Amino acid sequence: MRDQDKDEPHPRFRRRGQGELEAQVLAVLRQAEGPVTAAWVQERLEGDLAYTTVMTILSRLQAKQAVTRERAGRSFVWQAQSDEAGLAALRMRRVLDGQGDRGAVLASFVTGLTADDERLLRGLLSEAEGD
Repeated sequence: MRDQDKDEPHPRFRRRGQGELEAQVLAVLRQAEGPVTAAWVQERLEGDLAYTTVMTILSRLQAKQAVTRERAGRSFVWQAQSDEAGLAALRMRRVLDGQGDRGAVLASFVTGLTADDERLLRGLLSEAEGD
C-alpha cells in the first residue's frame, strides 16, 4: 500500500458535509418526471448508501417540507417540493425561529452582507412590497 493511499479515505466512507446528502437527494428527485420510490432515489445517488439511509434522509426532508410523499401500494412515492435554495431558506427560518431576539439576529445578518448581497436583498424586499 502506498503512503498516500493511507491518507485518502475510501470513497464509500467519505464523510459528507452537513446537508450535502439532503441536497443530493433533492437533486435526484428534481430529475424525476413525477413521484418516485426511495429505491429509485437510492439507485441514482453516488456511493453505496443503504436503503434505510435514503429513507431517513427522505423523512427528514419531508419534516422540513422540502418533499412530499404519498402512499403507493405498500410503500410511498416521493416528490421534491423545494429546490436547494428553498431548503436553505427553510434552514434559515428554523434558525431564526429558534432565537429569542429575532431583530438582533436579522440585524447581525444584514450587517454581515456584502454590498452586492445587500443590493440584492433590498431589491427582493422592494419586489415583495409591490406584490
